[in-house]
Amino acid sequence: MGSYSPERTLQAAIAAGCLGEDRPLAAFVDVAGVAGSIEHLNTAFPVHFEHMFAAKANTMRRALELVKDLGMGCEVASPGELEQALRSGFDPRDIVFDEPAKTASVLKKVFQAGVNLNIDNLQEFSRVAELAESCGHDLDIGFRINPQVGSGSIGAMSTATSSSKFGVALEDDGNHKAIIGCYLDNPWMNSLHTHVGSQGCSLELMSNGVGKVTALAEEINDRAGRKQVRVIDIGGGLPVNFRSEEVKPTFEDYAAALEETAPALFTGRYRVKTEFGRSIMAKNGFIASRVEYTKQSGGRRIAITHAGANVATRTIFMPDHWKIRISAFGPDGQGKAGEPVSQDIAGPLCFAGDMAGTDRELPLIEPGDYVVLHDTGAYYFSNPFFYNALPAPAVYGVGRNRDGSVRLDCWRERQSLEAMLAVIG
Repeated sequence: MGSYSPERTLQAAIAAGCLGEDRPLAAFVDVAGVAGSIEHLNTAFPVHFEHMFAAKANTMRRALELVKDLGMGCEVASPGELEQALRSGFDPRDIVFDEPAKTASVLKKVFQAGVNLNIDNLQEFSRVAELAESCGHDLDIGFRINPQVGSGSIGAMSTATSSSKFGVALEDDGNHKAIIGCYLDNPWMNSLHTHVGSQGCSLELMSNGVGKVTALAEEINDRAGRKQVRVIDIGGGLPVNFRSEEVKPTFEDYAAALEETAPALFTGRYRVKTEFGRSIMAKNGFIASRVEYTKQSGGRRIAITHAGANVATRTIFMPDHWKIRISAFGPDGQGKAGEPVSQDIAGPLCFAGDMAGTDRELPLIEPGDYVVLHDTGAYYFSNPFFYNALPAPAVYGVGRNRDGSVRLDCWRERQSLEAMLAVIG
């Protein structure tokens, strides 16, 4: 956290009544921390790199407004994300639309709004071609390419495997020729996009995929005899270290890997777009839950909390890949002391696998204490899971008052039971 430690933030939240017996769950985003992450991103890459925030990482309006005000554009992957980005004040030219299942009506809306577009497949290209000639906009439009470079350690997060559902498979029979033909025959095709994956993907894997697509851009321009491809969107996906506070790999690490594999990106011949999300938000947010009960079962100590798959869906369902850090605090928000003992941190949902952490060495947790789930600023509380009909928690932006104290700005009120039931229908 950039402004304050979770401990000071937790103490301020308890004192302000944002956490307590009747408000047992809340989430926090460090505004200064987000600003610092974006500053690191901007300094790691040349000025002709244009950075889009992946809205899926945190679709909350206040989060999108924050990254917009800090100079980022926005990558969206659904009509809902597109609408949220527009309502958050992004200029349509600073938005790129990536949904893999775009309907004809959605495509019309994208063109009418003047939003940039990545085409997922050759069938979609046929729909887009009918709109592009008459749209009246000078948009960045081109194929999403699957460079087919393989999988990282988490298959579900790897989008450039030989059989990925995303993009046009570059190495499949006939596709390379078809892709080039589409560009040569359609001057409005001016961009290329790829996204190799995110968590679990190495810098080598990611940069190799970008390198193949950059080589394709060079080939298209050579064949066309003109600068047809002017924009290369390299996606995002920088992995986040969830095991400690250390930020690794860094944006500088990734830039160095890219410059080695795809040096043309650093010459200024292309406008280059990125789509980072998790690496901007993850380490700048945490979830705090009151401990409701503790028990022993089969010799194991278990703390029953309000933070499970309802706010940490991926962690719960893929625990081996998403082992987040957990800390224990007393009822006053002070970090707990004492000899660490093995404990399981359970969520509130009615299935046995709803465990935020198992066999965690922590000071003995008691009812009324708090647990903090670290590094949860992306893909956690912004994407609530309504299993068991539990309302979404309140979310607070953390800032600094003039006197140095913690300021808590409510980004999202705790969802009422009535509002949650209305969503379920």
